[in-house]
Amino acid sequence: MDNPFCHVELASTDIGKAKTFYSTLFNWKLADNDMGGGMIYTTFKAEGGPGGGMMQHPVPGAASAWLPYVLVDDVDVATKRAASLGAQVMRDKTEVPQMGWFSIIVDPTGAPLGLWQTNPNAPRP
Repeated sequence: MDNPFCHVELASTDIGKAKTFYSTLFNWKLADNDMGGGMIYTTFKAEGGPGGGMMQHPVPGAASAWLPYVLVDDVDVATKRAASLGAQVMRDKTEVPQMGWFSIIVDPTGAPLGLWQTNPNAPRP
């Protein structure tokens, strides 16, 4: 499959409750990562599917929501192409140090989607 879903991310209004719920429901093994500036990003790997992460929602007052990410070869090109097809760019290319780059778009129907480009020099899990 070209451009598979590669990561899912939960922005939660109560990250403690979310971590307890998902680790208990699915037996996910969670790992907290200190991203600096007081941000903790919790990762998980699900057998047979893409892994993901969860964090405290960065937008005060916004509802908890899952965001899927699609793997692309070049996040700049994919983001510009999405915009040319009617998507709204919510977050332009952003680096995750040593891991890769992402952008967030909203498709013409209003559905949010993340685009992810892996850094070829990223450490392998």
